[in-house]
Amino acid sequence: MEMKRVLGMAILIVGVVLLVFGINATHSVNEQVVQAVKGTYTDTTIWYIIGGILLIAIGAGFALLRRGR
Repeated sequence: MEMKRVLGMAILIVGVVLLVFGINATHSVNEQVVQAVKGTYTDTTIWYIIGGILLIAIGAGFALLRRGR
């Protein structure tokens, strides 16, 4: 397996973990209170979700796309 593909899979896995942390954080009591008062989630939770989505896209790009040789 190519090194880029292995690196892509690792980045993809980290992205999924970050996304799951972010989604789970939205269900916490603290987030529910902040969301009720401010109308949005905390910056940390938003960054977990955004970072997870970006890392999933980057990791999938490395892991799934082949470059012509």
